[in-house]
Amino acid sequence: MLKRWSAAVVGGVLLLGALGACGGEKSDDAGSGTAPKGDKKIVLGFAQVGAESGWRTANTKSIQDAAAAAGIDLKFSDAQQKQENQIKAIRNYIAQKVDVIAFSPVVESGWDTVLKEAKDAKIPVILTDRAVDSKDTTLYKTFLGSDFVVEGKKAGDWLVNEYKGKTDPVNIVELQGTTGSAPANDRKSGFADAIKGSPNLKIIASQTGDFTRAKGKEVMEAFLKANPKIDVLYAHNDDMALGAIEAIEAAGKKPGTDIKIISVDAVKDGMTALAAGKINHIVECSPLLGPQLMDLAKKVVAGQSVEPRILTVESEFTPEQAKAALPDRKY
Repeated sequence: MLKRWSAAVVGGVLLLGALGACGGEKSDDAGSGTAPKGDKKIVLGFAQVGAESGWRTANTKSIQDAAAAAGIDLKFSDAQQKQENQIKAIRNYIAQKVDVIAFSPVVESGWDTVLKEAKDAKIPVILTDRAVDSKDTTLYKTFLGSDFVVEGKKAGDWLVNEYKGKTDPVNIVELQGTTGSAPANDRKSGFADAIKGSPNLKIIASQTGDFTRAKGKEVMEAFLKANPKIDVLYAHNDDMALGAIEAIEAAGKKPGTDIKIISVDAVKDGMTALAAGKINHIVECSPLLGPQLMDLAKKVVAGQSVEPRILTVESEFTPEQAKAALPDRKY
């Protein structure tokens, strides 16, 4: 199994530069244009998860804008959160003989066969945002993204501190991300690890909301019906938290007061809710991976060595910090 790396283990951290998307197997040259024959542009095939959230939309835009700025010919496909669509897209890129392939895996497992096909075709692969659990780490050159375990731990640490010195039971409901995805697995485990030393903090219900606002609202409605006393909501992303806020308000409760809310991402809509006091704390997960990805694409195509794990730099936000950050927020 691929070991999940933490910031403590990884030596160097590269800083983010600037500013993400999902369909049947759809491919286009958005934001790049087709390179004329004889042009030596690098051709990058990127297989995106989809457009399940504001975070993903910002991530896609970052990649498209950075490719255009770097003079890289981007072949972009949108997987509608379906692994089979991503695998089909990667095989299409192999058939097109692109110079490099990058993708954000829908789930962690089931990639070895297609990654070996890319390796046999001598096309380097870069993982972005999410990891895979392949035992053979030679199937890809590097993994660029956040440490989701640390994100979950930050969320849990905030909650432990919020209820420090209190012994009354705290009932927590959890909106998980897409089942089997790296962020859902890791944010869940990081959070659980952080609160395990506080026996009064108890997760009474946990269910996937697929990282979408609509599903977050639907699942939160079910949580509220099944559990008369909910003190805290931990959402694996802002979009699910925002959907849950709609359900909480429809039930006559006040989000942020009657039910405390912790979320991950820090997209503009989430930060706006945080600034308004409807969310209590957000752990940042930056989608602005485009510039780093283009730099890595150039390096691996040139045969240069790159670190096997490259972390992004991220923060946390309180309501007051959200108010201060919002005017200049790019996503």
